[in-house]
Amino acid sequence: MQLGVNSVLFGGHDMETAFRWTRACGYDGIELSAIGGMSEHLVLDRWQETADEAIRLSEAYGLPILAIEQPSRDRELMSRTFLAAARLNCPIVNCGPGGKSGDEASFQESVAALGELAAMAADHGVTLCAKAHVGQAVFDTPTSLRLLEAVDHPSFGLDMDPSHIHRAGENPVEALAAVMGRVRHVHIRDCKGRQQGPGKPEDQANGRGDIDLLGYIRILHEHGYTGPVDLEVIGAREYGITECAIIAAETRGHMQACLQACIAR
Repeated sequence: MQLGVNSVLFGGHDMETAFRWTRACGYDGIELSAIGGMSEHLVLDRWQETADEAIRLSEAYGLPILAIEQPSRDRELMSRTFLAAARLNCPIVNCGPGGKSGDEASFQESVAALGELAAMAADHGVTLCAKAHVGQAVFDTPTSLRLLEAVDHPSFGLDMDPSHIHRAGENPVEALAAVMGRVRHVHIRDCKGRQQGPGKPEDQANGRGDIDLLGYIRILHEHGYTGPVDLEVIGAREYGITECAIIAAETRGHMQACLQACIAR
């Protein structure tokens, strides 16, 4: 497994700060945030310029770019994201499913949109991943399985986020085992309670919440998963560098301990 940090954790700081502290905390790579309003890292209105800066930083800090997160299914935004991913030699683009939970028409619209985007991803040599998301059309294991059946494309896979599955009222360890055949990316974080949001940034650090993340990583290891496991913490844009680095370092230690307990490292 490749351990990384989504740069949105450092969304209140420049991209070099994200690279510097991701490296300092001992991660294997980084996921670039292209999330408008939460960061100014991979900025899609000037994707060539920011992608070139990311290439420079990747080489300077020895951090491969494991994935890009761009949540919208907008075709123009996704086209720029796929172009950036190809330029960065980045294998994965993560997005949200969109739509509304419990609305069949919305679910079918999400399926159609993601199917089209998967074909676009293939044209750029990239894999598109979507994850179950609280409140959206795909929000739990049954809807994830329906999505995977409907979008049976080699350039489409599942991005698993245990915090969303936990907040959907499921056991994330059991849910992961049910979909492992199509998992291509993992967004990892902890969560206290089953409220709609993931909680304060510090409570999203692995080991701070209620999720069995050791069991989660054990399932990944037992199924031979070797892809990215990227910490995704939202809500820290107003946090200082010290607070962000503490969250990243604490999580890195927890993930390393889980891998060692599974005899995966």
